[in-house]
Amino acid sequence: MGPDTGKNFRKLQWIRDRLALKTMTFGAAQILRSLLVLGHLIGLVGNVAPAFPKDVPLNDSWNPKAAAEYLDRRADWWMNWPGAARDHGTFCVSCHTLAAYAFARPGLRPALGETVVSAKERRYLDNIVTRVRLWKEIAPFYDGRNAARSRGTESVLNALILARNDLEKRDLSEDTRAAFANMWALQQTSGNSKGAWEWIQFDNEPWEAHDSEYYGAALGALAAGSVTGAYRPDPEIQSRLEWLSQYLNRDFAKQSPINQAVVLWASAKWPTLLTQERRTALVYDLERDQQADGGWSLASLVWTWRDWSFKSLAKLWMRSESTPTNPKSDGYATGLITVALEQCGFSSRDTHVARSRAWLIRNQDKTGGQWPAYSPNGKRDRSTGEGLFMTDAATAYAVLALTTR
Repeated sequence: MGPDTGKNFRKLQWIRDRLALKTMTFGAAQILRSLLVLGHLIGLVGNVAPAFPKDVPLNDSWNPKAAAEYLDRRADWWMNWPGAARDHGTFCVSCHTLAAYAFARPGLRPALGETVVSAKERRYLDNIVTRVRLWKEIAPFYDGRNAARSRGTESVLNALILARNDLEKRDLSEDTRAAFANMWALQQTSGNSKGAWEWIQFDNEPWEAHDSEYYGAALGALAAGSVTGAYRPDPEIQSRLEWLSQYLNRDFAKQSPINQAVVLWASAKWPTLLTQERRTALVYDLERDQQADGGWSLASLVWTWRDWSFKSLAKLWMRSESTPTNPKSDGYATGLITVALEQCGFSSRDTHVARSRAWLIRNQDKTGGQWPAYSPNGKRDRSTGEGLFMTDAATAYAVLALTTR
C-alpha cells in the first residue's frame, strides 16, 4: 500500500468530518467540540504509554495451553449456565463466548498435539446441528421484540461456524447447507437493510447494539467467503451475495472502525467485496488508530458521529473501565484487527502486524491464559461468569491472531 494513497484518503476523510460538523446545529456542534477538546486534554495528561521498542520480538512466547484451558473452561461454563439454556436441550450461541470460542479453539490443536475435535467443541457443534435440524419447530433464542432479531442472528452464526468447521472438506455437509438455507431465507429483501439480517439489540457494543446489524452482515459475508466446492456459483446464491455486497458497501462509510474491520476480514475470503481503493483506505485508517504500545482499543473504535446523542456521549464518557480519548489497548480489538490484516496478506514481519502480535504476546496472563478486555458498556464484575464475556472474546480473538499464518 502506497503511503501517498493513504494520505490522500485521510485528507478526504478529514474534509468529510469537518463538513459533518457543519451540518449539525450550532449548539450541538459547540457541545460536541467542547467534549472532544476536554477529552483530548484528559488524554494528554493520562497518555504515558511508553514508546514502542525498535526491536520487536517475533518469537511466540505465549502460553497456548493456558489459553486453551481458559477458553475450554469458559465454553463449558456457558454451555452449562442456566441463562444460556434453551428448548430441546440446547443452549444459546453467543457472539462473545461460544461463537468466539468456535473461531479460535481449532487453531490451538497443533500446539496441544490434538488431532481430533475436542469433546467440548463436539458438544457445541452438535448443539448447532440440533437447532439447524429442528429449525422449524425450535424456539428462537429470545422472545418479544428480539425474537425475529435473534432468529436472524442465530442463522448467520450457525452458517458461519459450520462453514468454518467444513474448511478442510471438499464440500459443505448437508447440515451446513441447511444452515445456509436458513440464513438466506431470513435475509432482508427490501428497505434500507436489504441484504442484511435482523440482528439482536440490547444496546451493548460491539455485538448487540443499534449498529450491530452491519456487524452481522459482515459475519454473513465471512460465512459466504468460507464455503468450499460449487456452492457459491449457484445463480440463486449469487443474487443473495449481490444484495449482501450492495448493503455492506452502501452503509460502509457510516460504520464504526471496528465494524469496518470485520468487513476487511470478510473481504480476505471474498476478494471482490471491497474495491482495492476502499480496502487501501481502510487499512490506512486502522493502522493510524494503532496505539503506541502496538495494540488497538475497542473503546476508541466503537463510536461514530452519525447518530450521537447526549445519552450515548454520557455513556461513553462516564463508564468506569476506560475513557474514549485515552483508552487502553485490549485483546479483542487488537486480535480482530490483527486477524483482518493477516488474512488480507500482511505477514508477521509487517511493521503493524509485528507490533500488534508483540502486544498480544506481552499481554497474555501466562498463568490464567486470558487477555485483558474493557467493556464499552460499563464496568463488569469479573468475579461472576457474566462479568467475563469481554475477556472471553478478547482471549479468543487474541488466540485467533496468534495462530493465523
